[in-house]
Amino acid sequence: MTRWKCNYCNFEADVFSHYYWKCPMCGKPLSLVYTTTGEIAESRNMWERYRGFMPFKPEKYRGEGLTPLIVESAGSHKLLFKLEYLNPGGSFKDRGTALAVYYGFKMMFKRSVVDTSGNTGISVALYSKLYGLNSIIIMPREAPEGKKKAIRQLGGIVVESEGRVGASKAVYSYVNELDTYYVAHLWNPLYIIGHASISYEVYEEYSVPDYIIVPVGSGGLLLGLVYGFEKLREHGFTGKVPRVIAVQGYSVQPLYTAIYGRTLEGESSTLADGIMVSNPPRISEIVSAIKSTNGDVVLVGNSEIERAHKTLWEWGFTVEPTSAVVYAAYEKLSWKIPEKSSILLVLTGSGLKTL
Repeated sequence: MTRWKCNYCNFEADVFSHYYWKCPMCGKPLSLVYTTTGEIAESRNMWERYRGFMPFKPEKYRGEGLTPLIVESAGSHKLLFKLEYLNPGGSFKDRGTALAVYYGFKMMFKRSVVDTSGNTGISVALYSKLYGLNSIIIMPREAPEGKKKAIRQLGGIVVESEGRVGASKAVYSYVNELDTYYVAHLWNPLYIIGHASISYEVYEEYSVPDYIIVPVGSGGLLLGLVYGFEKLREHGFTGKVPRVIAVQGYSVQPLYTAIYGRTLEGESSTLADGIMVSNPPRISEIVSAIKSTNGDVVLVGNSEIERAHKTLWEWGFTVEPTSAVVYAAYEKLSWKIPEKSSILLVLTGSGLKTL
């Protein structure tokens, strides 16, 4: 039986008995507990291929997952660029949203709502349209116009707010409305499970890298990657989990503060709008994941992001600035990384939406 489980107060419930976007007893994030077989099938449909790692399989599919992995040399290092911006909605979010919105559809919700800086909004609008749900996307007024236009083109209603914090506050007026599904991508464990599929793909195509460099806003991508490699280890595919290097900007650095107990002064990092999450609900889980893999946190600023963004476009990776933080972090760290190491860099979102 697939069930909700709170690791803080031990609340449990059948996942299809009621939708809980957070624990109803203590207010902490929930996990999803289900049985995995570790089976990998011969299929080009991601949900069929990794059915042995998933709690359920969505009914509709638009080609999410199975994105290219491009291997480039940098000195003695192997850089593994995972092109997540080539998903249908232009970001890695589609892997989690495909599961999450399907679940909302199965629970017979009629409308979806989410607070986002952009990529999740496009993704939620896309999959909501597929399943016949009306979508309301609450996003900062200063979010890229290209993302707002994409949401409207997909049938979503854009509600603008004052900043990322304003979006998070505004969404609560919709949360308890009848027939409304609060997707809650910062909280929803289905996003972590969906993002874990990146790990399975990287393992199949390359094996397990030595390092992962990953942007962290809510931390769902980082937690998903670690969860995925841990599942591979659990089922005997590998004996190791990569060291995780989390990347945040100087402007918003809750993870750095949580690990080191202080903030670090530096230039503004507003170009990386996708990771400007000041209070990630799963912060303690992110810290644990970094420490358990002997990882670290790196902060970058706008000039470093601009330089990395320009380099990635010159190499043919048409990503948005938030995606470029991983290469900015690699440039900053490369001298510390042992020779002949392999490093996974997840390129999260398309730059075509931000031109």
